[in-house]
Amino acid sequence: MSEAGWTRTTCPYCGVGCGVLARPREDGSAEIKGDPEHPANFGRLCSKGSALGETLSLDDRLLHPIVDGQRTSWDEALNLVASRFSQTIAEHGPDSVALYVSGQILTEDYYAANKLMKGFIGTANIDTNSRLCMASSVAGHKRAFGSDTVPGCYEDLDEAEAVVLVGSNLAWCHPVLYQRLRAASQANGTKVVVIDPRSTATCEIADLHLPIKPGTDVALFNGLLTHLARKGQLDEQFVARSTNGFKDALATAEMTCGEVAAITELPEAQIRQLYDLYCTTQKIVTIYSQGVNQSSAGTDKVNAIINCHLATGRIGKPGASPLSVTGQPNAMGGREVGGLANMLAAHMEIDNAEHRRIVQDFWQSPHIAQRAGLKAVDLFKAVGDGRIKALWIMATNPVDSLPDADRVREAIAGCPFVVVSDVTAATDTAALAHVLLPSAAWGEKDGTVTNSERRISRQRAFLSAPGEAVADWWQIAEVAKRLGHGALFSYQDASEIFAEYAELTGTDNGGTRDLDISPLANLTAAEYAELAPFQWPLTGANAAPRKRMFGDGHFYRPDHRAQFIPTPYRPPQSTVDEQFPLVLNTGRIRDQWHTMTRTGKTSRLMSHIAEPFVEIHPEDAAGRQLEAADLAIIESGAGRALARIAISERQRQGSVFVPMHWNDQFAREARIGAAIFANTDPVSGQPELKHTPVRVSRFETAWQAFAVTLAQPNLSQFDYAAAARAGAGYRIEMAGCTEPDDWTALAHAILDPGNTSIDLLAYHDRANVGYRFAGFSGERCVGLFYAARGPVSVARSWAIEQLESAVPPEHRLRLLAGRPGADAVDRGPIVCACFGVGANEIIGAIKEKGCRSVEEVGTCTNAGTNCGSCRSEIGRLLTSMHLDRAG
Repeated sequence: MSEAGWTRTTCPYCGVGCGVLARPREDGSAEIKGDPEHPANFGRLCSKGSALGETLSLDDRLLHPIVDGQRTSWDEALNLVASRFSQTIAEHGPDSVALYVSGQILTEDYYAANKLMKGFIGTANIDTNSRLCMASSVAGHKRAFGSDTVPGCYEDLDEAEAVVLVGSNLAWCHPVLYQRLRAASQANGTKVVVIDPRSTATCEIADLHLPIKPGTDVALFNGLLTHLARKGQLDEQFVARSTNGFKDALATAEMTCGEVAAITELPEAQIRQLYDLYCTTQKIVTIYSQGVNQSSAGTDKVNAIINCHLATGRIGKPGASPLSVTGQPNAMGGREVGGLANMLAAHMEIDNAEHRRIVQDFWQSPHIAQRAGLKAVDLFKAVGDGRIKALWIMATNPVDSLPDADRVREAIAGCPFVVVSDVTAATDTAALAHVLLPSAAWGEKDGTVTNSERRISRQRAFLSAPGEAVADWWQIAEVAKRLGHGALFSYQDASEIFAEYAELTGTDNGGTRDLDISPLANLTAAEYAELAPFQWPLTGANAAPRKRMFGDGHFYRPDHRAQFIPTPYRPPQSTVDEQFPLVLNTGRIRDQWHTMTRTGKTSRLMSHIAEPFVEIHPEDAAGRQLEAADLAIIESGAGRALARIAISERQRQGSVFVPMHWNDQFAREARIGAAIFANTDPVSGQPELKHTPVRVSRFETAWQAFAVTLAQPNLSQFDYAAAARAGAGYRIEMAGCTEPDDWTALAHAILDPGNTSIDLLAYHDRANVGYRFAGFSGERCVGLFYAARGPVSVARSWAIEQLESAVPPEHRLRLLAGRPGADAVDRGPIVCACFGVGANEIIGAIKEKGCRSVEEVGTCTNAGTNCGSCRSEIGRLLTSMHLDRAG
């Protein structure tokens, strides 16, 4: 689907599933804009989506198969994979091998991998990193509805009278949905409630923020169910006609407002505001995300929310449903085709004998897995203890993303045979592979993805795959052929896999299963190429999609009734104590994605936050003698990480927040997964990534430094370091526990690692550990280096802009000052990544141009006018400036 060089495709980031228009440029990048016809975003993109065209460089791409560090052919690599898997299975059985896949692969890739493992190798040891983000939602849906069905859709945000966000920083993690909600709030007066321990950017539009004690959501919603019953706000007709188990669920939930307040540490007045909103408002959407799912009680949290919607009949109706928003672009598509270890393709169940028969007969497979496989955390424990002896990892980086990450690294390093399929060899996981297989990246591969509202969209290629990179499904199919199953994996392209999957969804279905796209089973390759976004299921003679599910009171349990689930409150598995008195919460930041293999390629997305940080409340910082910009150790009983201190009253006292993104490519000891316990939900197997007891202390250093350089820095030479792409080169924060023997030699090593004999201008203040260097090649600035005893005070945005600039000799000394002269501009820390607007520019608009609102700042500077994710920061600057003037 191409017009005037533009290709319609879908964004590869979060589960919103935004439509994208892409057009290649001659320099290898691409022009990107939102697709105004796509119903998920109507042309709007977030900062990450807008910058997609800047992430297509080949500088770190894996271009050829590699075996034991040596380039080889595809035939040799695939023959080795097939023979080692075959040998392992022959000697140790099918459960001795495993696949670990990703919500970054396409539905067709997922389908082929699931088919090979469960239907032909005969093991269900295939799981996905989506286990880390939405498994609790899957389990909650299945317990309540009998199927993994999202009842609502994005249009519900436009129609709701109130939206309650639980454990979701929508403004940073799903920005396009956030802007839709913000528009509804402004146009329709939609009330917005945010339930989150942190005061996040999402709270900018909140009418009510409940800073709940981490891990206590079940108590809050049990209290809500109790309150609804006591106030006579139940839909008794719906409950009687369409549900089972209400009395047991209510008896378990029984809790007074005072008891809820004691558990959640929320004021009773705030709790009553929330409860009264549910009593007085009919059209309510409850959006929940990782703050609910990533918990040892995640499934119960999901069901506690669903119980309240079932009790009031607020499900599958315009403006009224629970809505799970997924973290990855194809987490939903993976669920559809059995990507989880406890599922079969087409939403069938591995523990259901009839479903196993349907799938096996359809696949014509020699055998089918008889029981659920190992879920992600347990899968890597099995790698570590030797039960799994051959492992294939596809499009994910578990050495960084899984909890207890150091043990995961040790497990993979000790596995007899490890295959990694990825677009890059520059990940902490790829470094451990025996075989590396080059995969096609976004922009190069074809297939489908499904977003959070059950909408299937096409990802289309608009670039040729570089080197020998190929689709993930092709790799799976070629190994299947070498294992003797060629006739049943003889796909010519992704359209044939999609058609097969579509046919399976309708096989022996007859309305008994929620997922049915069988009207597309006869889709031709040409029709697949033009396939427009649609929601499943496709029902009726005209194959019309359904926006919402369950509004008719028909569910997918055997008696067609929904099931209320008793959800007794239980605290998180690990609790704070004197040794580890703070709760560690992890999550995403605005402009980064997963472990930064894509977003880390563009300086625009690294400009907002360029190094790992730990956000801590002022009282908690003061009690530990920590100051802003100090370096800190975050330590638990599992491990530790290093990060920069960020003091904020928006953080809940007693808790700290650390982003999930940093890894060994971008920082030293910043893998926060190393500090997280591998506690999991007993139903879903999802790890508790939001509640690990930790202590935070100062990381004592003899010196710290900031540098900008054209060359990619070697981080291993420092005790702490964090690097990011910046302008024409890189920026790096670094520190050491002992002073270097020769500061000039260190400056040369950083600014001129290639020994090209640059000119070095220096300033030394040995008494105060003050060392400053500027490097030049001719008149061109090739690097700056500033060192101090503690955190370095430098105009960083300005320093970055000096790289590659021509600086005549008479102006070079000003570079050593680290700040611009009167004739230059220091933008300050970047606030708006979409347009590169810095804090100083926003402050200037407020001071000098009289801006009094976020909208006026946007008119003056463009900041906040694209994805809107920076609006809360602009608002805080406005508030701060007005307070300063008032003072």
